[in-house]
Amino acid sequence: MLQQTTKNWFSQLQDDICGKLAEAGETTPFREDKWEREGGGGGRTRVIQEGAVFEKGGVNFSAVHGLLPEPVQQSFKVTESDFFATGVSIVLHPVNPLVPIIHMNVRYFELIDRKSGEVARQWFGGGIDLTPHYVDEADARYFHQTLKATCDRFHPDYYPHFKAWADDYFYIPHRKETRGIGGIFFDRLSANDTFSIMDRWEFVKAVGETFTKVYLPLVTKNMEKPFSEQEKQWQLLRRGRYVEFNLVYDAGTKFGLQTSGRIESILMSLPLHASWPYNFQPEAGGEEEKTSGWLRKGVDWA
Repeated sequence: MLQQTTKNWFSQLQDDICGKLAEAGETTPFREDKWEREGGGGGRTRVIQEGAVFEKGGVNFSAVHGLLPEPVQQSFKVTESDFFATGVSIVLHPVNPLVPIIHMNVRYFELIDRKSGEVARQWFGGGIDLTPHYVDEADARYFHQTLKATCDRFHPDYYPHFKAWADDYFYIPHRKETRGIGGIFFDRLSANDTFSIMDRWEFVKAVGETFTKVYLPLVTKNMEKPFSEQEKQWQLLRRGRYVEFNLVYDAGTKFGLQTSGRIESILMSLPLHASWPYNFQPEAGGEEEKTSGWLRKGVDWA
């Protein structure tokens, strides 16, 4: 039952978010590519490039199925070989360095017993996290307080648990810094003694609906502010850190590549332009140094 229900809802979520981004001022239309996966299923990739508000970004929907590759089985520590997965994945890299990068993923995954055809395991995953080029404390608190309000509707432990999970997940060990100011992250949310699978589904829907509520105010507040060449160069450096995380550590990128996913859809999360200046050191007392100081785990934003 959940295969079709989740697939339909995530497809509509993609439409809703794309429409609201246009309402917020993005005049460049999305390029849409419909694709089919050789192993089963497919999706719709929608990408903006060199837009008015977003230099590059994507709002992607997919619903895929087939045989789970052995490396993924080993990673998941499962024996079932047939899978179904559907969800929406978003990354937006703004033009203005005063507008933060945002990422959201909401997804449903199930493993099917080949002999019986019945669902053997099912779970939800996802989250929302923010990567400001320059950390604005008021914006950061607004972002986290909005996520907390969504989580609190379902359980008081959700936000502190999922916030800590995001801090740990979106961490770049070789840089000893977080990718941004975090948010919430969760995976393998299945039925248990406290929550039914439908309880989990209602929560994931609420997270998906929170995306435009939490992000569009930050876009409209900052997108027309003037910025300097120094701020633009810092933006390119921070995008470089984003690339490092996504290519080295991100589980979604690895899953897509290991399951023969569509490479252009998988790598749409990478910015159009980024830079890696050698041994860059921010000016003491400058805004870049202040932002670097916030890139750590455990900040109580809410």
